[in-house]
Order: sequence, then C-alpha cells, then structure tokens
Amino acid sequence: MQGHPHSDIEKKIYSIFAEVASSIGYSPLHGMIIGVLLVKGKPVSLQEVAEETGYSASMISLSIDLLEVLGIIKRVKKEADRKLYLTLQGDMLESLKSAIVIRLKKSITNSLLEFGEAKESLGSIEGEDKERMDKVIHTLEGEIKRLEKYVNLLSGIRLP
Repeated sequence: MQGHPHSDIEKKIYSIFAEVASSIGYSPLHGMIIGVLLVKGKPVSLQEVAEETGYSASMISLSIDLLEVLGIIKRVKKEADRKLYLTLQGDMLESLKSAIVIRLKKSITNSLLEFGEAKESLGSIEGEDKERMDKVIHTLEGEIKRLEKYVNLLSGIRLP
C-alpha cells in the first residue's frame, strides 16, 4: 500500500486502535485488526489483514478468536471463494465496554484471591505487624468489593 497518500492515515488509525487495545490489557494486534476492518469498510480477507498489519496470517488467526467472542468481528465466507473474510459486527462501543468489563472482573477476582492468600499467610506474623497487615488487607478487600459493585452496574448498562 506504499505510495498511496492515504496509507499514512490508515497506518495512524491502526496505531491508535493498537494503543487503545493495549491500554485496556489486550494485544495491540487486536486493535489493529479492528482498525483494518473499520478503515476498509467491507469484509477483508485474513491475508489482507496480515498484509495491512505486518503480522503473519497465523497470528491474525489466533487473535480473531477473542474478537469473535467479544462480538466485535465475525468470520464470513464468500460464495465460490475459499478465503476466510472478517467483518465488523455489532456496536463497537458496546464491545469495548464488554472488553473492559471482562478485564476488570478478571482483575478483581485475582485480587480477591491474592488477598485471601495473604490473610492465610498472616498466621506466621505476630503482634502489631499482624494487626496492621490484617487491617490493610481488610481495607483493600472492601475497596475491591466496592469496585466490583460498580463494574457489575456498568456491565448491565446498555449504552445509548
């Protein structure tokens, strides 16, 4: 695609989507795939996505599974064509919200598990240190559980 005046703009869009994906804990490739599909505005073959992003077709193939689960893309076949095509589906902002909520819920679950393990290890600590650490863990658990309530509310809200 070199030589086309719009090529730099397309690459910038791919880069922005890669940054967004990274900022919420996903691979930059996930964002780039979305960027390519958005820019092209039509079903795009797996090979073309690979060419546009600079990633191999096998890396693209591995990454589309998650995007499909999140409801962002869909695999499509064209009649009399053996190639696999990808297309955007659904509401992008709603999909982004779902991706963020999934990441937050996973982080909350992991944090609560780690706090539970930390409480168990307090048995080997004596005196004021034990009391202080128990208080800190209890406070953090409370804050994480508060966050969990807000995340659950967010997950139930349908965006306008």
